[in-house]
Formats: sequence, structure tokens, C-alpha cells
Amino acid sequence: MPDRDVVSWTGMLSAYVRNGRYDEALEFFDSMSISGQCPNEFTLSSVLRSCSLLGDFDYGTRIHAYVIKLGFESNQYLGSTMIDLYAKCGFTDEACKIFKNMDNRDTISWTTIISSLVQAEKFSQALAHYMDMICAGVHPNEFTFVKLLAASYSLGLNYGKLLHAHLIRLGMRLNLVLKTALVNMYSKYQKMEDAIKVSNQTPDYDVLLWTSVISGFTQSLRVTDAIAALHEMELSGIVPNNFTYSSILKASSEILSLELGKQIHSRIIKAGLEYDTCAGGALVDMYMKCSDLAEDALEAFRDITSPSVITWTSLIAGFSEHGFEKDSFQSFAEMRAVGVQPNSFTLSSILRACSTVKSHSQTVKLHGLIVKTKAGCDTVVGNALVDAYAALGMVDDAWHVVTSMIHRDAITYTCLATRMNQMCRYEVALDVIVRMYMDDVEMDGFSMASFLSSSAGLAAMETGRQLHCYSIKAGLASGISVSNALVDLYGKCGCTDDAYRAFKGISEPDIVSWNGLISGLASTGHISSALSTFDDMRLAGFKPDSITFLLVLFACSHGGLVELGLEHFQSMREKHEIAPQLDHYACLVDLLGRAGRLEDAMEVIMTMPFKPDALIYKTLLGACKSHRNIALGEYVARQGIELDPSDPAFYVLLANLYEESGQPDLAKSTRRVMRERGLKKNPGQCWMEIRNKVHLFNAGDRSHPQINEIHEKVESLITELKNRGNLYQDYEDSSYHSEKLAVAFGLLRTPRNASVRISKNMRICSECHNFIMLVTQFVDREIIVRDGNRLHVFKKGECSCMVAASLQQDEIFHNSVCHS
Repeated sequence: MPDRDVVSWTGMLSAYVRNGRYDEALEFFDSMSISGQCPNEFTLSSVLRSCSLLGDFDYGTRIHAYVIKLGFESNQYLGSTMIDLYAKCGFTDEACKIFKNMDNRDTISWTTIISSLVQAEKFSQALAHYMDMICAGVHPNEFTFVKLLAASYSLGLNYGKLLHAHLIRLGMRLNLVLKTALVNMYSKYQKMEDAIKVSNQTPDYDVLLWTSVISGFTQSLRVTDAIAALHEMELSGIVPNNFTYSSILKASSEILSLELGKQIHSRIIKAGLEYDTCAGGALVDMYMKCSDLAEDALEAFRDITSPSVITWTSLIAGFSEHGFEKDSFQSFAEMRAVGVQPNSFTLSSILRACSTVKSHSQTVKLHGLIVKTKAGCDTVVGNALVDAYAALGMVDDAWHVVTSMIHRDAITYTCLATRMNQMCRYEVALDVIVRMYMDDVEMDGFSMASFLSSSAGLAAMETGRQLHCYSIKAGLASGISVSNALVDLYGKCGCTDDAYRAFKGISEPDIVSWNGLISGLASTGHISSALSTFDDMRLAGFKPDSITFLLVLFACSHGGLVELGLEHFQSMREKHEIAPQLDHYACLVDLLGRAGRLEDAMEVIMTMPFKPDALIYKTLLGACKSHRNIALGEYVARQGIELDPSDPAFYVLLANLYEESGQPDLAKSTRRVMRERGLKKNPGQCWMEIRNKVHLFNAGDRSHPQINEIHEKVESLITELKNRGNLYQDYEDSSYHSEKLAVAFGLLRTPRNASVRISKNMRICSECHNFIMLVTQFVDREIIVRDGNRLHVFKKGECSCMVAASLQQDEIFHNSVCHS
């Protein structure tokens, strides 16, 4: 063209934009500027649209300056385009200022600012602008309502219903776009009857509307209705697309139906969509969740032409959840090698794999990548990184990540508290509450359950009751996780009545609820009640799991019910199809060992389908000690020392066996060998909570600020025992055991009618057990001691464990049952 005017330049520029060639459009505008041709409002609108779609904010602000210079700032068309540019680049406040400065704002400009606020998740502001729009007399169109209905996903169902009523009142025509938005809104809140009613108001249907209906049914887990809708869609002549099939596959993943997933897979192949990123990604996710074979998901993944980051994430997360962490790491490396950048979900998935395998090197590498890519700004990534470091026991590093996060939520602190509980660092876990309060983060059901578990671990009754009160006030007490944690708390603190009340308050108890109640009853010596609760659970229609049987075997063992315990063990595989694990065999050995059936217990170890561990040998060695079987005890000790030569328990138990069997020389030589190998018996510790402060006592400890007063109290109790004619022998080496120090302190510092609650890190020794029983004959107080294995409730000269001799065996039986 010999002569190019603004119209020809603008026409060519518009063609570039319509074809998605935005970079070339900007280069073309630069050429136009160099030629001296002055742009008009239509030229600038195309350029601004290119900047908006490219996210090129710097270039966009230059064009904004052009607009002001040429006097177009009040132009409605250009104003709407500039609002869109600023909003898409994250400058919502600036977009609002541009909107306020516009003259004669029309439906398009109002809809644009509302859309921008919805996009920025400022939903209340979007709704307020809609109210202002109506007050200004500007009539909204269907796109205005589509954007507002999207905002109602977060504002609530009532807002969505009000918008629906308003569009009816305004006489809006229910076209396909508006109808699909309404169906999506009702589906989001699982109001499928309302969604179907809206979809049937007009005969118009397309693939998007049908897909919205099907997606709504799958979100409500109404899979049969979703399949029926798919058939109806096909009968109407509308062909499903990749999103339609993805919705059905999502339902397959939710209900873990591999058969349904395979049927949809065959339809996807028939439709030629197996190479599609969306459908292929849904197939990968379905096979990972529904199939036991990771190869099925991998095969579906390899069919995809260009896997997206979502598809890669499904594969990585699936490998991690199936226990194939190495494959997860390898897939992550391959994804980066082909140039696909991980998103926040990818990073959180691979960090979960690091938490599972406790890989320090992988965690540090990923942390470096997160810092480099500034992905740590994302709360999901930050939380996953906190959990990974805490899982490694690197508490300081975890806290460093927490403090560096821009935004912290309840999940951040729940991750920390949960990991602290797993490491038995209950005091540190409870300190997290203070940090949450200072950060103005409210507890949710999961964080509350974690803190209640911390209180249970410390037997911190006062803290636990305060948390219980707060959970009621905050409306969290009705949640199943909180309710179960309350049952566990009261059970571990020996408050069986409170535990039972907490259990009865659960409207729909699950297997965890029943297990918590059984555990609390069994550990406090209420054997008959524990076994009766087990029967009640089965009558209520609950199928016992492996933890249930650990608890039942524990109850039978401590109740001396050998035949019943054997019967329950046999029923695991025969009646309930539960394969006994190593912990169950340890319970069985303990059951037989307590009854003196040592040969039977040894036969169990020799014939079980697992390689014996140190715990099971310690259990049997404790039984040999109780029944003074030196020959078998020596054999068991040798086997255990071979497995774990650094465990001092084998030497201590063997020495005690020799001593109690009248062979002090052998006992002395065993202890000498132990010392020569640099092994020491774990020191006994007791702790108790008084007025929200935990007091710690060690054997022979003199560091407590009131230690002199405590010693005087111990001595006065011993004197009183002797004056009352009790046959109490005062052993010099045990006078200041941590149990006695804690009892004395508790009697000094707790109200007269209050129970004294003590926790101990290992089994209470028989001498201290006898001491506390005798003390409660003349001290009218309930003394509750939770040792490493069970609860001892001392009252009026008796203990809930009933048989003092059983303490010798309790020294050993310290496995997962104790912490279930």
C-alpha cells in the first residue's frame, strides 16, 4: 500500500491480536509509532488487549500514558480494557481507581470491574459493585451474572439464590451461558435437584451444560445419576468431550471403582481422546487411586502427547501414595528435564514423598529450588516444607520455614504439632498454641485434635480440659477427630467415666472411637468392660481392625484370660480376614508368657511368619524372669543381644533373672559386661502438670527448687508407714526414685480432694508401686500413675492393675498397644 492510514494500521494490528500473535502485534505497533502515524482508541484497545493477555505490565503502562496524552482516558471502551490489564497483572486497586475516574460507565465497564474483583477473589467487593451498578440504573447482562455466580461459590448458597432471584426479576433471558453458570452454582453446593430444574427450563443444551450436570452428580458422589446423564447426553446427539469424561473418571477415583474407570477408558480410546492432556491426566489419577498396579497409570501417562504439569503431578503424587517414592523422585526429575515447571501442588506432592522416606538430601534440594523459584510464597508449598523438615526431626529448620512464610494457616501449625507428637515432644507441641495465638490463626478440628493428643501424651489433664472447653466454645467438639481425641485424652488420664461420656457424645462413632474407648478401659484395668465394649462394637455393626485386636489381646493378657486371648487371635484370620502382624505375635507371646507357658511362647516365635525383633525377645525374657527359667532366659537374651547389642534392657533383665534365681555372681558379671560395653540403663523420669506447668523429676534429682521440702515429705510418708506397722522395707537406692518425688510433690501442691496425676517414661518399679499402694491406705487421695505400659489407679491401698506381681512382666511389654 503506497498510503497507510490509521485504519489500515489498526486493521492489520487487530488481525494479529485475533490470531493470538500478541508479541507480533506489539512489534507492529512499534513500527506504526516509528512511521509517525497517530493511533486512535481502537488501535490502543488492541494493543492493551495484547499486553493484558501477555501479562506485559510495563508495556501496558506505556500505552496507558499514550491514552492520557491523547485525551482518551474517559473513553468507555479503552477504560474497560485498561481495567482488565491492571486486574490481570494483579493491580486490582489501580483498576478500581481507573473505573472510578471513568465517565458514563456502561454495562461493559461495570461487568469488567466486577469480573476483575472476582478474579482477585475479592468477592464481597464484587457484590458491592453490583449493588452500586443497580443503584446507578445500569442494566446488567448475562456475563455480569455469570461472574457474580462464580463469586457465590465462596460467598455461600444464599447469595447464589439471591442472584438467581434477581435475574428472574430483571427478566433476563435464560440462555445457555447463564443456564450453565446457574447449574454450576447449584452443583457446587450439591443441590442437584435445583440444578436439574434450572437445566430443564429451556430445551437448549450443549456439551458444556451436559458436562456441568454430570460434574455436579460426580461431586455429590451420585455416580449412577452421572452415568444416566451421560447416556441421555449421547442419546440427544451431543458428543461428550474430554472434560465430560474427566468428570466421570473423577467419580471413579472417588469411589475407587476400577471397573467404571476402565469402561470410561475404552470410551476415551473410541473417541480418540487418549492423547488429550485433560482426559489422559484424569486416567492417570484414576489408575493411581483405583489400581494396585502403578504400571496401569504409567501406560496411560505415556499415551499423552504433551503431558501438562497437572498430569505430571498426578503421576508424581500417585507414586508417592503407593509407596514408590523413588519413582516419584525420578518422575519429578524427568518432568523438569522436558521443560515442564512444577506448580505448588507438584512441589507439595514431592515434599510429601520426602516426609515419608525422611530424605534429608531431597528435602534440602527441593528447598533450594523453592527459594530459587520463589515458590515458598505459596502457603501449600510452605506447609509441605515445614512437614518435611519436622518429619526429619529438624525442628529448628521447620520453625525457620514457618517464620519465613508470608501467610501461615492452621495447617502450618497442625503439621508441626503432629510431628512433635510423633517424636513424643508433647510440651513443644503445646507451645505451638501460643504461636498460633500470636499469629492470629484460629484452631480447626485437626489442630485441636493434635493438641488434645499432646495433652494425652503428657497426661496434662488441666490443659486437656481447657482445650475441651475451647473446642465446645468454638464449635469444634462435634467433629469426629476432636471427639476421638477427647476419648483418648480421658482414657489415658484414667478418667474412664469422662472417656465414656465423650464417646457417648459422638453421634456416629467410627472404628477409631471404639478403639479409643477399649484402649482406655483396658489400660486402666477394666478388663471386663473393655471386652464387653468390644462385643458392643461388633453388635453395632463395626468390623474390628488390626488395632482393635491388639487392644483385645492386651486386655486378655493383663486380665489373665489366656484361652480367650488365643481364641481371639485365631479369629483374626479365620473370621475377620485380618492377617496378624508382628505386634500381634508380640501380644500373643506376652499372653502366654504371663501364664507361664514359656515353651508355647517360644514356639510362637519360632513358627511365626516374621523375623523376630528385639521387642518380642524382651517380652519373652521378661516372662522367663517372672517364672525364673534361667535356661530359656539365657537363650532368649543371646538372641536379643545379637539383634540389638546396644539395648541395655537385655542385660538388666538377665541380671535380675540371675539375682532372683539365687545366682548373684552371674548377675554381677552380667552388669559388668554391660558397663564394659558402655551401656547404661535408661534413667527413670516422672512428670506432672500443676497449674499448666509441667514439673519433671529424675531419679536422685536435686534440681527442683522445692527439693528439700519434697524429700522431707517422702521421709515423713515412710515414717508414717513404719509407725502404722506396715512391713515396708526402705531401700536406700530407691528412696528417691522419681515416682516417690512426684508423689510427694503432688501431695504437697495439689488441692486436698484432687487426684494426683503422674506420668512415667518406663515401668513403675515394684518397690515404688508397693510404696504408693501403702500410702493410699492412710492418705485419702487417688494417685494415678501412667507408666510406659498402662495406667495404675491407686486408691485405699489398692491398684487398678490388681496383681502387683504382673508388674514384673509389664516392664517388658512396651509396644504399640501402649500408644494406640
